[in-house]
Amino acid sequence: MDSRGAAGGPDASSPADPPGAEPDPAADSDAMDARLPADLLRAVLQRLPPIDLARSACVCRAWRAVASDRAVLEAAFCAPWGVRRVVGEPETQAFWRVATLGRFALSHAVRRGDTVPGVALKYSVQVTDIKRFNNMMSDHGIYSRERLLIPISNPEILLGSTCYIEMDHNAKREVAVFYPEGRPGGKTESLANTVSAQRRSRRILESVRRSLHVDDGTAAYYLSVSEGDPRAAMMEYSEDLMWELQRTGQ
Repeated sequence: MDSRGAAGGPDASSPADPPGAEPDPAADSDAMDARLPADLLRAVLQRLPPIDLARSACVCRAWRAVASDRAVLEAAFCAPWGVRRVVGEPETQAFWRVATLGRFALSHAVRRGDTVPGVALKYSVQVTDIKRFNNMMSDHGIYSRERLLIPISNPEILLGSTCYIEMDHNAKREVAVFYPEGRPGGKTESLANTVSAQRRSRRILESVRRSLHVDDGTAAYYLSVSEGDPRAAMMEYSEDLMWELQRTGQ
C-alpha cells in the first residue's frame, strides 16, 4: 500500500511549516506601504493631530519618513488654528507635538508710557497671564524690554496668519510669534551681537540693582527713565528716595 495514501496527508518529502510560526509585523507594514501610494500617505498623515502624527512615526520606516517631514509637521501644527504658515525651525522636534494656544503669542512692541495693565486691557487678557508668560516678577519689568509676548485669548486672530518661531530670552520660552502690525524689517543683526548686547544690558542692570539695593524691576525702571545711564539712574533713585523721606518726615 502507498504510504502517502495511508497517511492521508501531503507528500512526506515536502517540508512542513514550523509549529507556532507567527506573521512578521514589519513584513505586514512593508506590504501595506507597497499598497499605499506615497502621496496618499502624506495627505492622510498631515491631517492627523500632532500627537497622533508622532505615534504614526512608530509604524514603520516609510511612515516615519513622512511623519518627520517639515511640511507635514507644519501642516498638522497649523491646522487646529487656521494658521497659514509657520516660518523658522524650532530647537527640538518636540515643539511640533504640542499645538496648543500656549505655543503661540502676539508680539507687542513696548512704547514709552506703556504699562502692564494698559497692555492687558488692550489685548483683553489678564495682567497675571502677561507677567507669567513673560517671566516677569513685577510690573516694572516692562521697562527693561523692547517687547512683550501676549498670550492668545481669541484663536480667531490666528486665521490665515504667518507666525515666526522665536526663542524669547526674557520670557525663556520658544513660541510661534504673530505680529499684528507686520514683522519689523531690517533684522540683520547677528545672533552673536544680540547675545552680547543682552549680556551687556544685564551687567548694567545687575550693577544698578546692587548699588541701589533694589529688585530687578525697580532697577530696570530707573535705567529706563534715565535712558540707560547707570549714574543718572542712581541719581534719579536718590532724588525719589529723598523726596519720600521728606514726605514721611512731614
